[in-house]
Amino acid sequence: MSDNAGFPAWIRSACRELEAIADQVDATIFDQLVEEILGARRIALHALGREGLMMRALAMRLFHLGLPVHVVGDMTTPPLHGGDLLITSAGPGALDTTEALIGIVRKSGGRVVLLTAEPQARLSGFADRTILIPAKTMARPSGDSSPFTMGSAFEAIQFMVSEYLVARLAERMGESEEAMRARHTNLE
Repeated sequence: MSDNAGFPAWIRSACRELEAIADQVDATIFDQLVEEILGARRIALHALGREGLMMRALAMRLFHLGLPVHVVGDMTTPPLHGGDLLITSAGPGALDTTEALIGIVRKSGGRVVLLTAEPQARLSGFADRTILIPAKTMARPSGDSSPFTMGSAFEAIQFMVSEYLVARLAERMGESEEAMRARHTNLE
């Protein structure tokens, strides 16, 4: 198979896998997550590795919506307290760094939303709300014929979940793409 023929076939296979994962996501979570975000005084996002890149992408779009959002680890991230929200992602379900951050937020009175691929995630016990995205991760490799390597399926669907969430938030807030674009940086 030539590269030109291989790429479209790979894309089709990847899209089928993402669609199968999406079919397993509880659609009611989006209304709940929209309420969590809109009810928060401040929002901080956290994840490690490539999941962290997806969370940074979500933070950027939340900023474009005009929401008070920060990325954990940035020097300008304020302390979180009551009325604040931490959205964190831990596909494998148990990461010591993430558990420590959740503990800090909970002790300070903030709320926590966890995205994970693991139905029995240890971190779920510490979160106020857990969003299950049942995709292959580094912690649970599959022997199937997935086109994705390592944790890429979780990261890809995490991006799609984020984009859908942003669309739902924009609609709920009455934000136009033009207004969002006006908040985009001009320092590029």
